[in-house]
Amino acid sequence: MIMEELPEWAAGIDVNRPSAARMYDYALGGSHNFAVDREATRAAIEILPDALLIARSNRLFLHRAVRFLAAEAGITQFLDLGSGVPTVGNVHEIAEGVNPEARVVYVDIDPVAVIHSRMLLADNPRATVLQADVRQPASILGSSAVAELLDLSQPIAVLMVTVLHFVPDSDDPAGVIDSFREATAPGSYLAISHVIADERAVGINQAGKVYDETPTGVTPRSRAEIAGLLRGYELVDPGLVYLPAWRPDAASMGADPLADNPVRSTILAAVGRR
Repeated sequence: MIMEELPEWAAGIDVNRPSAARMYDYALGGSHNFAVDREATRAAIEILPDALLIARSNRLFLHRAVRFLAAEAGITQFLDLGSGVPTVGNVHEIAEGVNPEARVVYVDIDPVAVIHSRMLLADNPRATVLQADVRQPASILGSSAVAELLDLSQPIAVLMVTVLHFVPDSDDPAGVIDSFREATAPGSYLAISHVIADERAVGINQAGKVYDETPTGVTPRSRAEIAGLLRGYELVDPGLVYLPAWRPDAASMGADPLADNPVRSTILAAVGRR
């Protein structure tokens, strides 16, 4: 058991088991994580040295996707599933930078992510957070948070960035996506990023074993399997590609540590229109 002095807000939280959301927070340089999360992340880095670079590249993809959706696609409503612990460049910050009237509902199963999101959003009437499991779409879509902030009769962007590989085949990830797609209006979008089982699968699978200690394991999938999850959506250019290759811009090219070798990201990304 890893012992550390805990803040008052951590009362009741299991700090002896790592969380994927808190590990990601640590990988991005955040401070809302515990010793067990840091130890698990360091173990993953030993197996997959690019892990921190991948986390950064993934965050930059999220930024570009949200800017595209807000600025080019005209989306003003966002449902961010598996949103994680708040860090620099949250979805509402990016979207509101394009359109101050943009509205965002964050969803995460991790209590730390939810606690800190509530603190961050306390004075923002256009954004809220819901603690829920992405594998239970009905509980999310039927929540008061969604009903009060989002209009599902109008186009919406559903974000599933580094979420679906935490949903095992036994929980039917395709069915989960179908539920959200069917609940949204034509003209809605889905943005995803997903670990791929490719030539680096051995290292990915070994690193993924670290996540077996978390409430969510990792299920890498082939390009064909990831593409299959996007059924019912028309992909916008450039389609399903490695993270740094999805609509790179001058800002991200300079900041993305994997821009010169996108395959190293081990994650495919895409945005599709319903």
